[in-house]
Amino acid sequence: MLGVCYYPEHWPRERWAEDARRMRELGLTYVRVGEFSWSRVEPREGHLEFEWLDTAIETLGREGLKVVLGTPTPTPPKWLVDKHPDVLAYDVQGRVRRFGSRRHYSFSSRSYLEHSRRIVSLFARRYGNNPHVAGWQVDNEYGCHDTTRSYGPEDLRAFREWLRARYGDVGALNAAWGNVFWSMEYQSFEEVELPNLTVTEANPSHWLDFYRFSSEQVAAYNRAQVEILRAHSPGRFIAHNFMGYTPDFDHFKLAEDLDVASWDSYPLGFTDMDVLPVSQQDKLRYARTGHPDMAAFHHDLYRGVKPRWWVMEQQPGPVNWAAHNPSPAPGMVRLWTWEAFAHGAEVVSYFRWRQFPQAQEQFHAGLNRPDFRPDVGYFEAEQVARELGALELPPTHPAPVALVFDYEADWLYRAQPQGQEFSYRDLAWTFYQALRSLGLDVDFVRPGGSLQGYRLVVVPSTPIVREETLEALRSAQAAVVLGPRTGSKTESLGIPPELPPGPLQALLPVKVVRVESLRPGVDFEVEWEGGRYRSSVWREWVETALEPIGNFADGKGAIFQNNNLRYLAFWPTREFLAAYLGRLAGSLGLRAHPLPEGLRLRRRGDLTFAFNYAPHPQAVPAPEGAEFVLGGPTVDAYGVSAWRRT
Repeated sequence: MLGVCYYPEHWPRERWAEDARRMRELGLTYVRVGEFSWSRVEPREGHLEFEWLDTAIETLGREGLKVVLGTPTPTPPKWLVDKHPDVLAYDVQGRVRRFGSRRHYSFSSRSYLEHSRRIVSLFARRYGNNPHVAGWQVDNEYGCHDTTRSYGPEDLRAFREWLRARYGDVGALNAAWGNVFWSMEYQSFEEVELPNLTVTEANPSHWLDFYRFSSEQVAAYNRAQVEILRAHSPGRFIAHNFMGYTPDFDHFKLAEDLDVASWDSYPLGFTDMDVLPVSQQDKLRYARTGHPDMAAFHHDLYRGVKPRWWVMEQQPGPVNWAAHNPSPAPGMVRLWTWEAFAHGAEVVSYFRWRQFPQAQEQFHAGLNRPDFRPDVGYFEAEQVARELGALELPPTHPAPVALVFDYEADWLYRAQPQGQEFSYRDLAWTFYQALRSLGLDVDFVRPGGSLQGYRLVVVPSTPIVREETLEALRSAQAAVVLGPRTGSKTESLGIPPELPPGPLQALLPVKVVRVESLRPGVDFEVEWEGGRYRSSVWREWVETALEPIGNFADGKGAIFQNNNLRYLAFWPTREFLAAYLGRLAGSLGLRAHPLPEGLRLRRRGDLTFAFNYAPHPQAVPAPEGAEFVLGGPTVDAYGVSAWRRT
């Protein structure tokens, strides 16, 4: 199904009925409204003006459209900020982040939590049983614009309360953080400050707990809204729209309170701004398409976060917020839409219905131009709607490969990278790209999640291995590949007493006794299966009775195996991983073959989809006699093919 994001408050009321009719004629099912409407619903405290929203929802509903109603909390109005300045967040330099854009609030503000509950309750009571409201979106893009973490008085108060609940006794905190070092010991929780603005680096354990606290604040804030919606709007789904790679809070944890995980897909903007790192060569090559793995990474992530998932905002043309904002190549809006469905999306919703000719996003394209005429994306969405009507999509099945994705690892390596280039984001992305380049389907699994049914499991790096993670790895029937620094830290970010990989030594008898981080240009070689692979960033020295299956050029072990577990004692490049994982996947009976540049595959049930990000046609690896339901054996530039085996 298809949808669109619509802002009736931006347009004359006399346009609404025509807009709704055209949405229906286009083949849309869902319309999201309301998430930035607070100043129109409550222009002054206690003065409510819902009539316009009543009319807008009724107008959409009369055309058979289903409304996803957003709670308006991402944009507190000016009167609220002026009355309660404690609502505002503080940046890492201790400066107030002021009114004048969006997401200008701290998750720890008690005033804001109170007013959020109040406005959400008003929305829920008024529209909770409205027959045209099919579901809810809670807030909008948590964490976007670096808004998960705040460094103000309200955050300090809440952090101290969180620490007291976690440790009970300040002595336990001192012991966990190792505060005897540099005479950092506290005598009470009231002495603990936030970890920013110290003379030199703050205690990494202090940072990690602050990151954990910040993540839990987002989840608690979200839960407060969800509880209100569940109480007053039974039978409606509840979703949130996550933003591209925003790792500052645990999306798996937050989504436990949701029915649907959705994300906002802007492949061109994300590629230009290195939401996931892209080489300069690929930025040029894929400037008008987005990197071939950019959207897919997030599709697979959010399918792992929640089995029901949507794309709530799909880029339909140029955006306004990247450093450079090219127009998509012809066919790419269609390709992105089909790619989401191939990965299992329930709905793809375009942002937005019509380009708004004012304010910050006036250059952000919509399905329609500001002059009310259809834009390019409109016609590509129209084509997808026709194609969807002629094709019944089969259910999505688990992939044969799992990638264990660990938000806490991202926080930990920010707190203590031990090397400027060591980034969890970059490492997980490298593993994912290698798997995708081999034509393999990938599921994302949280640490400790079930690994049953998978044939290959990759763990880019999970530094804190808790009992549930250890048990999941112990019971896995798959070949498991562990990346560097896995098992390298205790719960409080210390070195394990038995040395890394800590508790994993029960399954893999290796001991990491030294590590080094390297600047770009300082390389080393890894020798494996007759090949030599250059690498950099990170290397480990390992003591073990195991015979290595790969070595560094100096003869020391680089790759180790014990039963079904394998450990990489270095930062692997995409080139190495494509070779290593390709060989391993083949030995497991998986179809893994290097794909041509720009071509990607994805299977959904009995359908195989091919997506061509290249500017020229390419042959697809379909078996002889395959039944094509989209395209053909040669996929057009920026095109889609899909087939069934016969």
